[in-house]
Formats: sequence, C-alpha cells, structure tokens
Amino acid sequence: MNFSLFIAKRLAFSKQQSFSRFIIRLSVGATTVGIAAMIITLCFVNGFQQTVADKVYSFWGHIRVQHFEPDKSMMAEEVSINRDTSVEKLIASQKEVSKIQAFATKSAVLEFHKNIEGVLLKGIEANYDSSRIKPFITHGRWIHFSDSSYSKEIIVSEQIASLLNIQLKDTVTVYFVGSNETNTSYRKLIVSGLYKTGIEEYDKVFLLADLKLIARINNWSEDQIGGYEIFIDQQFNKDSVNQQLMSNLPTEWMSRTVASIYPNIFDWLDIQNMNRNVIFIIMAVVAIINMISCLLILILERTRMIGVFKALGANDKSIIQIFLYYAAVIALRGIIGGFIIGMGLVLLQQYTGFISLDESSYYVKTAPVQIIWWQIITVCITTFMVSFVVMLIPALLVKKVNPIKAIQFR
Repeated sequence: MNFSLFIAKRLAFSKQQSFSRFIIRLSVGATTVGIAAMIITLCFVNGFQQTVADKVYSFWGHIRVQHFEPDKSMMAEEVSINRDTSVEKLIASQKEVSKIQAFATKSAVLEFHKNIEGVLLKGIEANYDSSRIKPFITHGRWIHFSDSSYSKEIIVSEQIASLLNIQLKDTVTVYFVGSNETNTSYRKLIVSGLYKTGIEEYDKVFLLADLKLIARINNWSEDQIGGYEIFIDQQFNKDSVNQQLMSNLPTEWMSRTVASIYPNIFDWLDIQNMNRNVIFIIMAVVAIINMISCLLILILERTRMIGVFKALGANDKSIIQIFLYYAAVIALRGIIGGFIIGMGLVLLQQYTGFISLDESSYYVKTAPVQIIWWQIITVCITTFMVSFVVMLIPALLVKKVNPIKAIQFR
C-alpha cells in the first residue's frame, strides 16, 4: 500500500476535532464558492452574449451585401442593385453560408388617427426565412404574401404600436416622401402582427413589409433589390467569410458584417468578457491564498507527526506527498461542491428564469444562460491543477523540519 496515500486518507477522513478541521471546512467552503462563482459567471456571460447577438443576427443576418456607398449610413435606404444569379450561386456555394435572402429598406411616415411617427420599412420576400423572426412576434401572425401584387399587410413593433395606439388588424397609412412633393405617395396597410425584439434600435424604427411594395414605390424592375442578407453557420468566423466575399463581389458592391454596423451593441457585449476575466482572476487569487494558508496550518499542526515520521526513516518526498494528497482531497471537495451548487443555480435559472432583467437596458427579460460543458470542465480541471501547483510551495517547508526539535514541539 502507498504509505503517503494511506496516511493522507487517515488524516482527511479523521473525525477528530481540531483547529485544522475548522480551517479545512473554511478552505473547502471558499473553494466551493469560487468554483460556483466562476461557473455561474461563465454560463451567464455566454448566455447573455449569445442571446443578444442572436437577436441582432436574426433581424439582419451576419453579413450584408449591397451597393458600394462608403460614406453613407448602413441604416439608411440603399441604392438598388440588380439580382445577380452568378453572385448568388457563388455566395450560396460557400460552405460557411447557410442562407442568403434579398431585402430593401424605405423611409416613410406612419400615420394613425392623426398621430405620426417616422419609420423605416424593411421589405422582405415570400421565401424569407420567417423562423428567425417569428419568435419575436408577440401578437398576430406573419405576413401573407400575394403571388400577383404586393401584400397589403405589415408587422409593427410593440413600441411603435403603443406610441400610436395601434391594434391588430388596424388599417394604417404609410406615407412615402420622394425627392419633391409631386413624388409623395401613400399606402393603406393592415397590421397583421406586432413584434418585440427588446433591442430599441430595431423596435423604435422598423416595420416589416413586402419587398414588392418598396419596389412599386421606387419604380424598380423585378430584378432590383436593396441588397442581400447572408447567414453564416455559427462555428465559422464571420470576418474571414466577409473578406472572402469582398474579393469576389462586383466592384460596385460591398459587404460588411452586422457587428461592424452595430459596433455599440457588440462592443458592449465584448466588455462582458473583461468582466468575466476580472471575476476569474479574483477567484483564482482567493483560491491560491486559501490553499496556501490551509496547507501551512496543516503542516504546522502536524509538525510533531512530521518529526516522528522522519525519525522512523521516512524521507521528505513521502511526507510531502502526504500533505499534497491531503490538500488534493480538500481541493476536490471544494470543486465538486462548487460544481454542484454552480450548475444547480444555472439549471434553475435555465428552467425557471427566476432572475429577471430590465429589458430596455439589457435587451432581455430574464438572464439567459448557456452551458458549454468543455469550458466548465476546463474551469474545474484548471482550478485543481493551479491549486496543486501552488500547494507545492508550503509543502516544501517539510524539508526544513528538524525531527528532534519537531518531536519536542508543543
């Protein structure tokens, strides 16, 4: 039998009350809190970043392709481009691309019962992947498209509907202002649904309508559109795909990632990584100080035992292993306890959503969580390895113990 492991087990599972028992419990508790805090932070940051980013991408895709206008806001009306089947096939053939669809936007004024609001219509086609936006529809239904003419239905945000007192199935007037007064026109449209993304940049501006309506207002031909939305599979890098597209698009076209169009949102999401790292550093420092202090106390309390073992012929290596095994048990207890508590709270939030947030500030009603198991396992293993390496520092004090003085130690 391994001598060091046998003694470590006797010490670790001894029921004898001593000051070190209190310190051990305190050490286990601190490690438990540290691991639980890191797991909770990791899952909440991942969930928050993923949920908010998915909202943005669901509305606009990951990359936008449209006419080259470097000095113009990407949130304004686009200069039309003609559909190019060769470019569409080229984009669709990229393994990273999961979906490509046409769109166009048009500035307008929404009027209902003499109340008006400036809006931006986003025109979509009948083959638009509605599954990405339907989760945000809170009342009503998706637009019914017409085969012959344009659909006379629109989807309005809850924020705009509340501002203008619009209800489902109400008929609203949408005014389109041209370059001069004679080009001004309007359309009577029926509200088929209300949506809410929780992202104010969308909810206070955008209406969803038929792309054919915008083409009719702009006197476009059947081949003219505002641009393309491109959806990228999650595992691929959007910036690298965007660079590939830029080199293959016609010279008068341009592509940009949606993250570059909404830098305020994505920069804010990136800040969460810094907050996560700060918490990780604090927890790591606490764990290191905690394990060093615990092992020092264990060695000091067992000084006589160390002296006896040395007097009986035990070498420094085997005695050091006793305390390393002992400390490893303490660390494992804390890690297992922290894993159980941390994952318990994360799963509780995932299934109940008991932690709520201010949607106007955080874009979500409840704190979202995302469990990435390899990250959680990495946190637990790394914590144990760091703790074990740090425990070597006080364990080396065993070499300084003089057996004669240690046996006399009181």
